[in-house]
Amino acid sequence: MSDKTKRHKARRLAIFNHKGGVGKTTLTVNIAAALAASGKKVLLVDSDPQSNLTSYLVEESVVDKWLDTSETADGKTLWSALRPIVEATGDAFLVEAVELRPKGTFLLPGDIRLSQFEEDLSGKWNECFQRKLKGFRGTSALSLVINHACAENSVDYVFYDCGPNIGPLNRVILLDCDYFIVPAACDLFSIRALKTLGHTLARWIQDWQLILRIAPDGTYLIPGSPRFLGYIPQRFRVYRGQVASGAASYLPEIEKHIMSDIVNVLRKMDPQLAPGSMKDIRLGQVKDFGGIANTSQVQGVPIKDVNAGTAAQRSEAENIFASIAKRIVTISS
Repeated sequence: MSDKTKRHKARRLAIFNHKGGVGKTTLTVNIAAALAASGKKVLLVDSDPQSNLTSYLVEESVVDKWLDTSETADGKTLWSALRPIVEATGDAFLVEAVELRPKGTFLLPGDIRLSQFEEDLSGKWNECFQRKLKGFRGTSALSLVINHACAENSVDYVFYDCGPNIGPLNRVILLDCDYFIVPAACDLFSIRALKTLGHTLARWIQDWQLILRIAPDGTYLIPGSPRFLGYIPQRFRVYRGQVASGAASYLPEIEKHIMSDIVNVLRKMDPQLAPGSMKDIRLGQVKDFGGIANTSQVQGVPIKDVNAGTAAQRSEAENIFASIAKRIVTISS
């Protein structure tokens, strides 16, 4: 395997839940900023066709320019990279990651046309079972784009920002990850989503293990064994230092389903895919920061850097995400 196709050593993670509205993008931005503040280099991959992460971090006029030029030789988005695979004109185009603030963070911008790549992936998955090289090229294309960006920027951590679904694109993303983290809002819908998440991922892993066994020698392949790093309950109200009673009632249910529907399901396949005890898997918890969280999206900065709220609120946010980042580094090292 050449240096260009050797998997880069950066740890790849996704904050994943196929339920929408659980704050995946906000978590990704703030954890990445905390990792960067600790001296790590972080690559953010906006793999959601809705491109919320890109819109969060980059001015609208710049995003519009990227989208308008994504099919030119100067294209910068993930669609620019993956279009040759969809159109069968060659290998993925190795776009350059965009350096952001804070220093040490980089972005591979999203693009609504990623939905075309996702449609193509269904066929590529089936072609893998038929041992067709174009199937393996398609399912590994995004991973190779990540390899290039990691090598060019000496990246330590990669965070995929996924859409809220269990479609073909998220399947190859999760199978490319070393770890995944589950965010959960304190509501009934999050609990229901947990019931299918673990079983869906287990099926993907099982299918990919079969594909690995029949793959031609020398083929670049995504690893297909994402480990459950932990979960983060969030967006709950706090009154006088205590979690509000409504949200508090959901926390035990979330923990129960995390254990039964994710941890136990994955450990049954392979004990290495999930921690063995509950105390090891809550990475932290993130309260509802209300208006300053919304302001952070408008201003395009982490919550700790917003020009709003109080110094105490910003400091609290900084400490919460720094603690989560530290746990991630400790567990994934």
